[in-house]
Amino acid sequence: MPKMNVKRMCYAALLAAMYLPLSLYAAVQVGNVRISFGSLPVVAAALLFGPVDAVIVAMVGEFFKQLLTYGVTYTTVLYLIPPALRGLVVGLGALGLMGLRGERLEERRMLCYAVCIVAAISTTVGNTLINWLDSVIFGYYSPALIFGDLVWRLIVGMINAVVMASLAMPLVKTLRKRNFVSTL
Repeated sequence: MPKMNVKRMCYAALLAAMYLPLSLYAAVQVGNVRISFGSLPVVAAALLFGPVDAVIVAMVGEFFKQLLTYGVTYTTVLYLIPPALRGLVVGLGALGLMGLRGERLEERRMLCYAVCIVAAISTTVGNTLINWLDSVIFGYYSPALIFGDLVWRLIVGMINAVVMASLAMPLVKTLRKRNFVSTL
């Protein structure tokens, strides 16, 4: 296995490991709305390595979060999809900009914010659909419970996306500048 691939896997593993404490302990839960720093490693992985690594970081991190929070249920695997959507959207944005213009997404601040906001919206919508499916499977469906705070969750998700992008952009620039990672 080439040396760079091993290093890249190690960085992805570190980012996935960071996901768990950032999403569980650096978080605030208000009703159905959760504000956390868990998406920071996913956004960083997407900017550094692209969509595949970011999806893996999100899914591995979320799997362990689900395992520690709820255990294993019929829908555990479904809850891995929304965080993976965030990694996919930001990673595709980073990869697309690099391919089209040869520029890094974190160097185009407003575009990076826009991509992260679109990723947050897709994550929130995905989470809502998974919550709906979970409620139907386990028999606790209520429109007010599942969809009642959707607008609020979308707003909080977009604000959280701006904060995470604001943290991820200088982090990724620093990692690249210091040659810590071989990147996209």
